[in-house]
Amino acid sequence: MKKKILISIVGPTAVGKTATAIELAKQFEAEIISSDSRQFYKEISIGTAKPTADELAEIPHHFINNLSISESYNASFFEDQVIEFLNSYFKTNDVAIMCGGSGMYVNAVLKGFDSEIPTANERLRTELNSKYQEFGLSYLQNILEEIDPICFECIDIQNSKRLIRAIEICKITGKSNAEIKKGEAKQRPFNTIEIGLELPRPFLYEKINQRVDLMLRQGLVEEVKSLQKHRNSNALKTVGYKETFDYLDGIYTLEECTEKIKTNSRRYAKRQLTWFKRNQELEWFYPRDINKISKYIRTIIEQQ
Repeated sequence: MKKKILISIVGPTAVGKTATAIELAKQFEAEIISSDSRQFYKEISIGTAKPTADELAEIPHHFINNLSISESYNASFFEDQVIEFLNSYFKTNDVAIMCGGSGMYVNAVLKGFDSEIPTANERLRTELNSKYQEFGLSYLQNILEEIDPICFECIDIQNSKRLIRAIEICKITGKSNAEIKKGEAKQRPFNTIEIGLELPRPFLYEKINQRVDLMLRQGLVEEVKSLQKHRNSNALKTVGYKETFDYLDGIYTLEECTEKIKTNSRRYAKRQLTWFKRNQELEWFYPRDINKISKYIRTIIEQQ
């Protein structure tokens, strides 16, 4: 009996992952799992570019709007919950699609989360938080860039909590984040097909700029205003929300805020590509080449 199939679709922000996943889901009679770590949270929609109501109605989506930003969550929890979901889902379905750009969450499902990752060191975390409050985000960025330049190129360096966690891992273990997280892949009861989406850099950056303009027209500022009491949540220390909070605090004009979001989104996309390009198992396509992607997937399925 052939194994069930999980198709993983990754790529940088704004490249077109959602539309591609929906089209493939129609062709392969599949449902979609979101592996975008911000789309889990029901309070934030505009700044996370969640699928629209029409898109959600076309194909069943899972792990979207399933958490509150007041809840604690991480890639290890995601791994456990997705594997539990797939064990049930594959009893009646042959193919599932996982779509998103959060590399650590994708790897947690495909490879497993390494049990050697250390728990938090409260003394070190308190010290780093104190330095962050005194010297700002650039202090954390400079430390991580010095002790783990590969990780610095991959993670969201606008997120202070993720920077602190990455620094903790290096200092506690004496290893880079890549060394401690690679581990040995867990055996899964399904096969995986890994698809990467990319565009020529100028086209991707233009799509990012257009998406930011659309988010502002849709009401990003109003969404962020409604989240003031949650502004210290880890989910909001990310591109789009951080800059908009600064605008509301009077640090930037709206025009400056818009340009900051565009710039930081482009930088984030570059870091995502750095992360994913290290994975030799990914087959890369342009989003518009849906027929080529579909043919590639069918060939892999037929060969198993």
